[in-house]
Amino acid sequence: MLNFRPIFLVMGVLIAALGLFMLIPMTADLLSPDPVHRADWSAFAIGAVVSIMIGGGAAAASWGNIDTIGLREGFLLTTATWVALVAFSAVPFALGGLELGYVDAFFEAMSGLTTTGATVVNGLDDAPPGALLWRSMLQWLGGVGIIIMAFAVTPALKIGGMQLFKTEAWDTSEKFIANATNYSISLSMIYIFFTALCFLMFWAFGMSPFDAINHALTTISTGGFSTRDSSLGAFLTQGRAPLDLVVTVFMLIGSLPFGIFLAALLRGAWKRLFTDSQIQFFIVMVAILTMTAMLVVMNAFEDMDLFTAFRLSVFNVTSIVTGTGYATTDYGVWGPFSIAFFFCIMFIGGCAGSTSCGMKVFRLQVAFAALVVYAKRLAHPSGVFVARYNQRPLTDDVFVSVLSFFFVYFATFATLALILAGLGLDTLTAISSAGTSVANVGPGLGEIVGPSGNFATLPDAAKLAMSVGMLLGRLEFFTVLVLIAPSFWRG
Repeated sequence: MLNFRPIFLVMGVLIAALGLFMLIPMTADLLSPDPVHRADWSAFAIGAVVSIMIGGGAAAASWGNIDTIGLREGFLLTTATWVALVAFSAVPFALGGLELGYVDAFFEAMSGLTTTGATVVNGLDDAPPGALLWRSMLQWLGGVGIIIMAFAVTPALKIGGMQLFKTEAWDTSEKFIANATNYSISLSMIYIFFTALCFLMFWAFGMSPFDAINHALTTISTGGFSTRDSSLGAFLTQGRAPLDLVVTVFMLIGSLPFGIFLAALLRGAWKRLFTDSQIQFFIVMVAILTMTAMLVVMNAFEDMDLFTAFRLSVFNVTSIVTGTGYATTDYGVWGPFSIAFFFCIMFIGGCAGSTSCGMKVFRLQVAFAALVVYAKRLAHPSGVFVARYNQRPLTDDVFVSVLSFFFVYFATFATLALILAGLGLDTLTAISSAGTSVANVGPGLGEIVGPSGNFATLPDAAKLAMSVGMLLGRLEFFTVLVLIAPSFWRG
């Protein structure tokens, strides 16, 4: 039977910790010079009290040894915790000055914690500082949670080929929580370091301290929430032109495997930053896509100089590929090819073990390796060919996991697109909204949900369907879908 006691204990602790984090945006509102914004502090105070009382009560009632939690509990714990954190995170949005209904608040919180970046908020330029900071904090917390999950959860659960990244530390699944704790602190410290460095760079390049901290939180987490309605484009005024290139660098950092950063610091394995095949593939892919986008931009705007075309291309390509979702321009006006181009690349994602979303480039590498081996076997039936990843042989279970992931990924996307179309969305909005949900990208395509729009006008049912899509995409599908199987509950 499932052991619910450790599940409620961990959930309770995390919900209570979430309540403590709410005190930070509450303080930001209290320090605001605007009396209207200052009054928003009560929304976070209520949210904090509710989260601490309920979370603390659940933890106290379930207190005990959690070292024996197993894989089945791991599946349930991951999904249930994510949903519970979203539900409690939405409370300040629903009670505060953003004046969101709970469905909208839940959508915003889900978009934040899954680092999607899709928003239903209008008037960000005049929003209370606490609400803006809370949106950014949710993405930052979701980003570090995804990194830890990539090293502590999905390799042990063998989801979508992630067993490739299972190290000796995860060899025994019966010590699920204990093993996760071993790496969580170190990974979090690296995450905090890059966030602090990002903040200092943004501040040095002209952002105010408040804008700099918000964008640092959402850049390293590849989340994409901004403090302005026009996103990063609001900051690219005279004298701040290189800022988009600085943001691009940190989006790329957030999309690299944090485990390799950890290995470099703890074991001095700095060469892996340059020799890891996943990193090499990712950087080369971004370079090729950037050159493609440059050709599109220069064809659309014949009087544009080469450097400006490069800046527009590398920023927007990196933003969409990594799933960050920042925008400096509406790339939908670059021509019909650009719409198809950005729609396709939103599914790719960054490296496994990073904060980025999408399919992850290692799965593309595995699929390509399988294709090459299959072609060789057709040409030479008697030959023996072994596919490899990072000089390691790939086993059949990895191929099956990756191909199953691809099938579920696109089946979920197609199903969600049909649901959204059935709810009255036009074809482009339905398809791009489904894509941006399961890929956790943020902006979609078209006038309604494109880079210059948002999701506020969508019906509540569509927002809830998209919230489910965001959760499935962020938790790698099988973590959630396995809970539907009756055999899971029978044991």
